[in-house]
Amino acid sequence: MDSRKPLDGFASSVMVGLCIIWGVQQVAIKSAAADITPLLQVALRSGMAGLAVMVLMLIRQRKIPFSAQTLRPGLLVGLLFSVEFMFVAEGLRFTTAAHMAVFLYTAPIFAALGLHFLVPEERLSRLQWSGVGITFLGVVVAFLFGGNNSTAPQASNMLLGDFFGLLAGAFWGMTTIVVRRSALSSGSATMTLFYQLAGAFVLLGAMALLTGQTQFRLTPVSVSSMVFQTVIVTFGSYLAWFSLMRRYQASRLGILSFMTPVFGIIAGVVFLHEPLKINFIAGALLIMLGILTVSAEGMLRQWIAKRRLGKLR
Repeated sequence: MDSRKPLDGFASSVMVGLCIIWGVQQVAIKSAAADITPLLQVALRSGMAGLAVMVLMLIRQRKIPFSAQTLRPGLLVGLLFSVEFMFVAEGLRFTTAAHMAVFLYTAPIFAALGLHFLVPEERLSRLQWSGVGITFLGVVVAFLFGGNNSTAPQASNMLLGDFFGLLAGAFWGMTTIVVRRSALSSGSATMTLFYQLAGAFVLLGAMALLTGQTQFRLTPVSVSSMVFQTVIVTFGSYLAWFSLMRRYQASRLGILSFMTPVFGIIAGVVFLHEPLKINFIAGALLIMLGILTVSAEGMLRQWIAKRRLGKLR
């Protein structure tokens, strides 16, 4: 029996705050890109936040809870997390933060598709398959009709950057599947986060060095962006998310997370003055509608069942 609680006012308020933070993180990376390359930003923030998580585990448990059961899946999620943010960092060099926010958050669709084929209890219903189709249609609209605004300073090669964002969402979905299908699902949430952050620091740091993406200039923008990304996004928001996941029903939390792309689009327009085309807006709305259909299917079925029961009475 699931002991997790349904959403209450506190959880809903925290989720709105987390969605705002996650939506703004792409803007933070892109705003500091002229001073610190996006790849190096992600590597550094992961390393500093990973160190903070390690200290937190030592304070709470007096040790870092490594185990043979979680080592292999932990290394795998570290690799997948690294590849995800490699595509985020590289994609932000070519497309806008608003576009990245939308395509990155297709992750629930990729996770749902993977779990459909791997876990019998997670098979998609007809309604959820329609949500997958709506999301795919939204991606097609955003890609084929969104245009490639190569003259805009925010997007030198929009199609390539958008494609990288979609790949980042796919790797995020794979990370979710590995966590769900391994010992990590019942292990320490902080340990899972540590695997991800340590992997990103090592692999993305090495990639930044090998590709020469090591530009680092201390400016008010770069310092404030790195503090926000490290303390608020990578350390604080992820730990808050894991804490909510332990106390509340994950499906209900996942439904609220669809607000993140909305905040990402708003932040890109407000802070970076990114242009939006009507075609992209239409595609983004279809993508978010599809994600909501897949994620909220259970609640929708309950609502329909209650309506039918009320009519019978």
